[in-house]
Amino acid sequence: MAEEKQKKKIDYTRAWAEAKTLIWSYRWRLLLGLGLMLISRAAGFVLPYSTKFLVDDVFGKARYDMLKWVAVAVGISTIISAITSFTLSQVLGVAAQRAITEMRKRVQSHIERLRTAYFVSTQTGQLISRIMRDAEGIRNLVGTGLGQILGGLLSALVSMIVLFYLNWQITLITLAVLAVFGFVLSYAFKQLRPLFRDRGEIEAQVTGRLNEGLGGIRIVKAYTAEKREELSFARGAHRLFRNIASSLTGVSATGAFASVIIGAIAVVMIYFGGNAVIANIQNPASGMTTGDFTMYIAFTIFMVIPIVDLANIGTQITEAFAGLDRISEVFAMKTETDEDAKRAHLPRIEGTIDFDNVHFEYEENVPVLKGVSFHSEAGQTTALVGSSGSGKSTILSLVLNFIQPKSGKISIDGKDLQSVKLQDYRRHLGVVLQDNFLFDGTILDNIRFSNPQASLEEIREVCKVANADEFIEGFPEKYKTIVGER
Repeated sequence: MAEEKQKKKIDYTRAWAEAKTLIWSYRWRLLLGLGLMLISRAAGFVLPYSTKFLVDDVFGKARYDMLKWVAVAVGISTIISAITSFTLSQVLGVAAQRAITEMRKRVQSHIERLRTAYFVSTQTGQLISRIMRDAEGIRNLVGTGLGQILGGLLSALVSMIVLFYLNWQITLITLAVLAVFGFVLSYAFKQLRPLFRDRGEIEAQVTGRLNEGLGGIRIVKAYTAEKREELSFARGAHRLFRNIASSLTGVSATGAFASVIIGAIAVVMIYFGGNAVIANIQNPASGMTTGDFTMYIAFTIFMVIPIVDLANIGTQITEAFAGLDRISEVFAMKTETDEDAKRAHLPRIEGTIDFDNVHFEYEENVPVLKGVSFHSEAGQTTALVGSSGSGKSTILSLVLNFIQPKSGKISIDGKDLQSVKLQDYRRHLGVVLQDNFLFDGTILDNIRFSNPQASLEEIREVCKVANADEFIEGFPEKYKTIVGER
């Protein structure tokens, strides 16, 4: 249990580091957004501040000439607030989408460079979820979510100063109520974060299984396994439902508690504020005027609403960090590129391959290869003959360095395969795997996948060698025929 908690702590630290890096990368846009937020919030203060003049001066002192100026001030401030709010959403909204795009590119690039063994043990749908869904939540860090938090806290701070000026006793009681809300909110976020993290994992698993089932639909139908796939998907969907139901309960409870807090603050204002107004009526030298009380209510709303909104915004931020938790796990994995940095260049290859007492096993204590040794001379053809499951494909995967031997040595031209750069080595390989795969595109695109610059004449020459040119020429569109995954 202690080790598990420590692991989570490390994961969360990585997520925080990733968040800080992300925010720093977009600091100028965020600063511009903060400036626009300041203007918008400042303009928004005109409305609550004008209520005192409206009640005490325009109506109370019959200064009706001030009415039009109060209306003009409120109208201008509203227009300024609307313009800056729109500009803010554009500035931060575009920044957020750019951040999401860059994060997806980074995750995709990192995942593609992981060892092949990682893809064997991880479903394609899970990887797609890591790339597409987990990055989506960061819009709340770079976009309007973080801006709303900063702007809301700023509005609350300014409002609190004004409230202390108007009546510090009532304000202290109000702050005590809000402190309770803050404590509950903090506890709720700690409970919700693991739920959001698990939701991403469950969605990835469900998507992965669904992708496998639909991709292998011919196998499913051939063995009448539709019912099994249906039950498998149903179990995953219900796990996801239970997770979402739990998180909705937490979010709803937080929102309900926020409503209680608003009601408690309303009770405080009505009782204590009402007594202050009554005191002023009985003795004009004490208490609060009606205008003061009206302005106090307006500024209290400006202070309370942003803080209560943290329940919603904070949930979005928590979900963003849950996605960053999962992304940081990916970035923590070493890639083949990282390993290549310590290896020697391999500018050219003759093609001599040696296996020296190679042992390999996919599962612990379940050997697949035991002491395999052979020599394959460059320029010669080497055939591996054996029954199904004897290890022929495993040997090919070892030659390609998709997997690494448990013990023993594999050499290429006398050099240990584990000591040369994979990028240099694989650049010289041509491979026809046991399971064929076609990308969506033309026959031409698929054939020159390893060499996009290859000319049509070169491709035709290769196809003649492979005895594939005859049936390709039989298609109406020939090499431009559209194919896809088969």
